Amino acid sequence: MVWEPLSPPSVLEVLQKLIETPSVNPSIAPNEGQGEEAIAKFAQEWLAEHRVRSWLETASPGRPNAVAEVGACKGPTLIFCAHLDTVSTAGMTIPPFEARVEGNRVYGRGSYDMKGSAAAVMAAAAALGREKFPGRVLVALVADEEYASVGAQDFVKNHKGDACVLTEPSEGRLILAHKGFVWAEIITKGRAAHGSRWDLGVSAIGKMGTIIAALERYDRSELRRRTHSLVGPASQHCSLIQGGAGLSTYAEECALKVERRTLPGESPEQVMEELREVIRSTGEDAEIRMLLERPPLSCDADAKIVKSLREAIRSVTGRTPEVAGVGYWMDAALFAAAGIPTTNYGPGGAGAHEAVEWVDLDSVVACANVLVKTAWNFCG
Repeated sequence: MVWEPLSPPSVLEVLQKLIETPSVNPSIAPNEGQGEEAIAKFAQEWLAEHRVRSWLETASPGRPNAVAEVGACKGPTLIFCAHLDTVSTAGMTIPPFEARVEGNRVYGRGSYDMKGSAAAVMAAAAALGREKFPGRVLVALVADEEYASVGAQDFVKNHKGDACVLTEPSEGRLILAHKGFVWAEIITKGRAAHGSRWDLGVSAIGKMGTIIAALERYDRSELRRRTHSLVGPASQHCSLIQGGAGLSTYAEECALKVERRTLPGESPEQVMEELREVIRSTGEDAEIRMLLERPPLSCDADAKIVKSLREAIRSVTGRTPEVAGVGYWMDAALFAAAGIPTTNYGPGGAGAHEAVEWVDLDSVVACANVLVKTAWNFCG
């Protein structure tokens, strides 16, 4: 029997092996995290066995990407991307690494987020490698998406492309936009004194309370009125707070961490200036600094990759896909920020970061077929 990379049994086999290879991100679960070394090596070797030129690239020590290339060296370059790391298995109520199959559902940690997608990308690359494909496809199976995205950042630093399809689960929708975020820290200073010395003590926590109330009002009255047609309103929330040294001591310092979710078109600099203005409006003094920022995504609906992907989805599924945006962040924005038009399409399922996680096998097979047809539409 001739092996067919896009057949359901073949896709299921590689999907199960991916799930059965633990790849918990060590940056978010240091006591459990195995990292991506074993799974990246498996993916690279599997691709090589199926006539796809593949190799490993070290994004950071012990954190490799699996990279592959299909097709001619000349012509348009299309990138298919999926991440290999997962969140922790803590709290799961199913065996995380057994890849159990029930009907069309394949269970296990990372099955939905996003080893189903990685399986689809690998199957598509193997299928394209068996054909005289006139364009060029780069496979980016990257590390660390669940924490700092060092894998995607390293990939776009070393590789160029004319377009990218990220394959985060999308329930068959065509995703053209997602929100970004800014993490900021605000620090207020007080004067430490014995709790009885109201005449000397100044509470940094009390100062921060005034700022928190102003931030909450700004979120409700201003940010929720800013909307994007695909991703909805801007928002922010006070995430973490720490301060004080004891019940009978005026707090000398208080630190508040804030997360701001940004819309396409908003910049980190704009966010920081708005936070400063809110603080100024309270009359309180505070220090503020940016901890981390990630850009939002916006892809032109008329871009060639969008048209190529839309037609491929219609051809495989018989349906015109819903065009949508999502509120969460993806590696897609890093590819777009590198000048690569990027969209997202992926399988269906449920349970990302949850106690029970599964991916729909039929949707993984469909995704693999869509990727192959997209490559032909874009590069052929």
